[in-house]
Amino acid sequence: MSDYKYTPLDELGDYVSRSDDEMASRAEAFFEDMKRRHTIRDFTDEPVPRQLIEKCIETAGRAPSGANHQPWFFGLVGDPGVKRDIRLAAEEEERAFYQGRAGDEWLEALDPLGTGPEKPFLETAPWLIAVFAQRRGGVEAGMDKKNYYLHESVGIACGFLIAALHQAGLATLTHTPNPMTFLTKKLDRPATEKPYLLIVTGRAQKDAPIPHHSMIKKPLDDILKVY
Repeated sequence: MSDYKYTPLDELGDYVSRSDDEMASRAEAFFEDMKRRHTIRDFTDEPVPRQLIEKCIETAGRAPSGANHQPWFFGLVGDPGVKRDIRLAAEEEERAFYQGRAGDEWLEALDPLGTGPEKPFLETAPWLIAVFAQRRGGVEAGMDKKNYYLHESVGIACGFLIAALHQAGLATLTHTPNPMTFLTKKLDRPATEKPYLLIVTGRAQKDAPIPHHSMIKKPLDDILKVY
């Protein structure tokens, strides 16, 4: 039998029981807020306090994870020189991607979004968040144990992070140049970490174009079946 200790949820005071009406109201309000979230590529260069981004990353760190190992690391980049280096490296990979590495079907899927190899937002936006998935770690810093459900755990944390940034009033872009191994070198991360996602964040330009294609969302009936 496990000798680990437990604390009853009611003693923690972290769960609030709500009426059906209150839960429905809160769920609807959150849905309406998240409907206003858009991926954008045109950011202002207006500064955003680092403490604000750190609080959003702290929120991401509350995500559930396999064995509670929390297999994520966030590299917060605001230095203009480092952002420039990341842009140059990312665009090199993107040029190869758009010149044939992607394949016709992938490029056809991207065409309605109007994307291309040039990524000026990597320098314009005040902050880049490089997310790394840690293959080894543990529940405490410095541990060297195998991490489990790596991609699922880090993906959930990224969802928390994007929602937190949006809730704070910031715009986001998820950027995934392929491959992203240059981030490991640029940010001096160990080989046991895999670059997972680059999140660009800051204030959106008021006239930032939102492709109509990106506003097509599947209705509930297409993504849900009740059994």
